[in-house]
Amino acid sequence: MFNAESTLSESQVREWIARHLPTEDFRDQRVLLVVPDGTRTAPLPLLFDAVYQQLRAAARQFDVLIALGTHPPMNEGQMCRLLGITEHERAGLFATMGLFNHEWDDPESLLHLGRLSADETREISGGLLSENVPVTINARVTDYDVLLVLGPVFPHEVVGFSGGNKYFFPGIAGAEILNFFHWLGALITNAEIIGVKDTPVRRVVDRAAALIPVERRCLAFVVSPKAELHGLFYGTPEAAWSAAADLSARTHITRVPKPFRQVLSCAPPMYDELWVAGKCMYKLEPVVADGGELIIYAPHLNEISVTHGDLIRQVGYHCRDYFTNQPERFLQIPRGVLAHSTHVRGQGKFENGVERCRVQVTLATGLSEDLCKELNLGYRDPATIDVESFANREDEGVLLVRKAGEMLYRLKEK
Repeated sequence: MFNAESTLSESQVREWIARHLPTEDFRDQRVLLVVPDGTRTAPLPLLFDAVYQQLRAAARQFDVLIALGTHPPMNEGQMCRLLGITEHERAGLFATMGLFNHEWDDPESLLHLGRLSADETREISGGLLSENVPVTINARVTDYDVLLVLGPVFPHEVVGFSGGNKYFFPGIAGAEILNFFHWLGALITNAEIIGVKDTPVRRVVDRAAALIPVERRCLAFVVSPKAELHGLFYGTPEAAWSAAADLSARTHITRVPKPFRQVLSCAPPMYDELWVAGKCMYKLEPVVADGGELIIYAPHLNEISVTHGDLIRQVGYHCRDYFTNQPERFLQIPRGVLAHSTHVRGQGKFENGVERCRVQVTLATGLSEDLCKELNLGYRDPATIDVESFANREDEGVLLVRKAGEMLYRLKEK
């Protein structure tokens, strides 16, 4: 039984995979390994090598697909570094292995699997949405016999806990279902859904995954922000994810007795655009006091989003009710963008044309003061912030989180 306190050594990880990842599940099969990009903490070089060594003699073919969702594509050098493959190994041992980016915005690269009906979405969402939703996925999946997900599980702002079938939807999916369930998560709100195991969005993801006409397997794992492994779980995506989510709930949730008036939430270098650095807000929103301030500190960050930046600048960052009370203004904006906006800005109200958000969100990044104002966010010059001055002041209502974005903070009574 894995627990939140213990971690696994490299030899223990290799031994576990050798014992629990059955080669017979993959014998003479064409295997597509689906992995996250570089915006997740994960000891992928170790895990990729252990999985490859376990399956290389059994599998007929072994390729890798990066589950980008809508994140920017990686070049081959970045993909090799992500997996721990040297130039020499790429030219030799891995010369015939395919390394692919997901292309979510290329209709020619997508396969139509079917639809979620209006009745299904109404039932799953508890009446929040009732739509016919096309389900598309990367067309490469039908070139393989087995899809093997290798990815971490963390508390997640849209689905409750990441991982499992989420590596298919939205990891390697088309935009329609991504926009649908991100907006569903936004309607429920980050504060209500993050760190909750059974959510309507998870049910959407699992329902969509059941349409994939290829066998699905999953090696899910739970990892600390320092990339230390707490546990691994193999099986169907549903079963492996469920066990990993239970451990994640014990590992990744910090409970505090009272909210903080100010939080300095430091983004790690892997969050190089606000699209992903928003996690520094998502994981801490529940413990910011009403009227308090959360500062996203990321001097290295100079992009809103390579993919969605222009759309976000059109919209800015607002609470959910800002959009639901005037939907006609935003019909041309993808709902995934609107959802991101609400998650970064947090809870609030929009009444009589006036928006009142529960907390102030301030950026201390490479984005200019004028741009922050345009986005409806606060601004601090990161050069004026002494990170250490925020340390050890919890009794004063001030919290410093040195590597934010993966550990969820909640109040004890929640």
